[in-house]
Amino acid sequence: MSDEKKLAIIATKGTLDWAYPPFILASTAAALGYQVQIFFTFYGLQLLRQDLDLKVSPLGNPGMPMPLGMDKWFPVLGTAIPGMQSMMTSMMKSKLKSKGVASVEDLREMCFESDVKMIACQMTVDLFDMEQSSFIDGIEYGGAAMFFEFAGESDICLFT
Repeated sequence: MSDEKKLAIIATKGTLDWAYPPFILASTAAALGYQVQIFFTFYGLQLLRQDLDLKVSPLGNPGMPMPLGMDKWFPVLGTAIPGMQSMMTSMMKSKLKSKGVASVEDLREMCFESDVKMIACQMTVDLFDMEQSSFIDGIEYGGAAMFFEFAGESDICLFT
């Protein structure tokens, strides 16, 4: 076993706000000298698509900070108002840009440049009848057993 530290990440969510954690953690760990693998399964596969069209879902994000005035009524009515998802996505993209946060595409590219291994769950690809041609180049396809071999030896294993 080598002295190189290992980080294993399981990415299961495919919204804009959930795209950042696996790529930020992976690129940071790689910069610190970790060997890193990310296993993308179920909705996390959206993060590997060539054509990223990620949205922020107001549903299931009760801790999401809202502009003053929206915080009281949003949890109840926010998901019922037409156009709310588009508005929330636009607000999030604007906030990320104004704070100088790298785009998901840029973070994903940093991961590739840092030799982060990205694995698409073959079972999920098959389950949802996804075409490999819709995914970016440079990823691998494999099952949980393939990922467990690395994860079982990792120093840190994260679920996002």
